[in-house]
Amino acid sequence: MTSALDRRALMAGAMTAGIAGTFLPASARAAAPLARADIRADDNAYWAKVAAQFDVTPDVVQLENGNWGSMARPVEQAYQRHLHKVNSANSFYARRGLWGDLMPVRARAAALLGVAPEEIAFTRGATEALQTLIAGYNRLRPGDQVLYSDLDYDSTQAAFRWLKQRRGADLATIAVPEPATHQSLIDTYAAALDAHPKVRLILLTHVGHRTGLVMPVKEIIALARSRGVDVILDSAHAWGQLDFKLDEIGSDFTGLTCQKWIGAPMGVGLVHIRRGRLDAIDPNMSEVSNADHGTSSRVHTGTPSYAGYLGLDDALAFHETIGTPAKEARLRHLRDRWAETLRGHPGLEILTPSDPRLTCALTSFRLRGRTSVKDNMALAATLLDRFGIFTVHREGIASGACVRVTPAIFTSETDIDRLIAALKILASEAR
Repeated sequence: MTSALDRRALMAGAMTAGIAGTFLPASARAAAPLARADIRADDNAYWAKVAAQFDVTPDVVQLENGNWGSMARPVEQAYQRHLHKVNSANSFYARRGLWGDLMPVRARAAALLGVAPEEIAFTRGATEALQTLIAGYNRLRPGDQVLYSDLDYDSTQAAFRWLKQRRGADLATIAVPEPATHQSLIDTYAAALDAHPKVRLILLTHVGHRTGLVMPVKEIIALARSRGVDVILDSAHAWGQLDFKLDEIGSDFTGLTCQKWIGAPMGVGLVHIRRGRLDAIDPNMSEVSNADHGTSSRVHTGTPSYAGYLGLDDALAFHETIGTPAKEARLRHLRDRWAETLRGHPGLEILTPSDPRLTCALTSFRLRGRTSVKDNMALAATLLDRFGIFTVHREGIASGACVRVTPAIFTSETDIDRLIAALKILASEAR
């Protein structure tokens, strides 16, 4: 919970804390027929029932679901009810009942992440969460180094460069190996720490937004810790599509979003600071007097989207009905259907390896030898204009620009087959 909420609401809200937990969220009731213990990734009849819970535009084949994830219809309907409640009851509700309703939502999210409720706080997204951690990190001294890679998110790279301006930290950067292997990724960070012994902080992206590469974060975090180096983990694209617990991977400082793979309303994120490491992140300037109030004292968002925070409960209910393992398997199945079918095609480069430890829904490609931003913007435009397939170009990778393909759980195999056919045509024409 963010400390922007009126602290006086804690006392009044505690009396209504049971409100959020006294009924099954509408999203869970609507999704009840989807609950199964034997979900298969290739059970298209089952996944068609899941897709029927989403209102997806028929105008395009939507294969750019990495920006944010669509809410399932029952989650959207619940969000509308929360919005009406907040709007109609206004400050009376915000000051007297909201905190009590949100405590169970925070506890539910914490349980899914494998952490204590006081270790997480609401933010308006992963970017705000990560910038809070980076700006608040107080272990750097002039001359220390901070490390980031070409696959890290743009705004977090900028925040690390800010550390040079404001903290006097020197920058160390690396290019992630391509093609990557599980061991080569670990070795790359080990070599970087060998080459830069003054590194005190690493920015590590769990799932890269450019190519979808899944990093061996548990091993890299352990490697860094063994050398006295802290890691700020960007799990924006990981939570909801990969099956993990923060306590199991050993993350101390994590930024997450709820609007991508959890399917919550836009404007909802989480910041995580492990208990015992709170002193490494300064309290927010508005919360110095509340410094012992857990992670919530490290962020201050002002007046956020309370309806969105309430809607997280419904999104989690819908998500848990299907389950992270089933979602992960389905998304990887859809990804493999096109990426592994086309791997080795003479006219195409698939940027993410086939090792399932390193893959997820997102994967990027390019026409062989076409590495410029202009080429890949044009390629994404051609996929849309000629074939009705919406993707997005990505840049900033050391090896060059690319086009990212991101299916969702409502994506069908037919959608993926349309992509395969289109890419075969375009690759043939390019040759």
